[in-house]
Amino acid sequence: LAAADARARQRALDVEFTQVRAPIAGRVSDRKVDIGNLVSGAEGTGASLLTTINALNPIYFSFDASEALFLKSQRDRAQNGKGGEIEIRLQDEADYRWKGRLDFTDNGLDPRSGTIRGRAVLSNPDLFLTPGMFGNMRLSNGGKVNALLVPDEAIQSDQARKTVMVVGKDDNVAVKAVELGPVVDGLRIIRSGLDARDRVIVTNLQAAMPGAKVATRPAAIKPAVESPEAEAPGAAAPVAAQATFAR
Repeated sequence: LAAADARARQRALDVEFTQVRAPIAGRVSDRKVDIGNLVSGAEGTGASLLTTINALNPIYFSFDASEALFLKSQRDRAQNGKGGEIEIRLQDEADYRWKGRLDFTDNGLDPRSGTIRGRAVLSNPDLFLTPGMFGNMRLSNGGKVNALLVPDEAIQSDQARKTVMVVGKDDNVAVKAVELGPVVDGLRIIRSGLDARDRVIVTNLQAAMPGAKVATRPAAIKPAVESPEAEAPGAAAPVAAQATFAR
């Protein structure tokens, strides 16, 4: 009788094991077995895979960052005591609309590639982001700064340097060498070489010759949404890393 009771308790325990409860919340993949299939609960490769679950909110963004990106993050953290805020742009997006925060940074750079492994965490309440997606990431913790912006059409190449044409007080055309920054809203940042009071020629550049006297009229410079492919080749790009979303 005792042996029969033990077998009954064992069978009752087996019935309890037929209910599999997920330890995490997320999106479930397709089922790998059907009703009536024989499954195994063994450990390792002997176990039967029922399905897979991806935890999507929050979601991790894994990347290999350049040494320049790592240094920028470290200096921002040392300067203002906080840091790690990142922005992500997906393949079909023109702006960095996804916001997140650095969650993990490896303890050393890879000497062969000069990169460091990192991970960011993002809120994903509508489950739009999914593992395997590709995105471009940039740090957003540098704060806001005042900058001079001009249309890319106003920038000319003079051998190895970039120049813009300006009109002086006497309405004579002059050439100024400039250092370029990234494109923001369709306009190019000028890091150095221009003054806020300079009058930059943005149209009819072919008719403006250095030293010539010209008649000017004000022109409106309007920001525009810049597509990733529209950035001029050879221009300085923002410090960024490319990576994929992980489970």
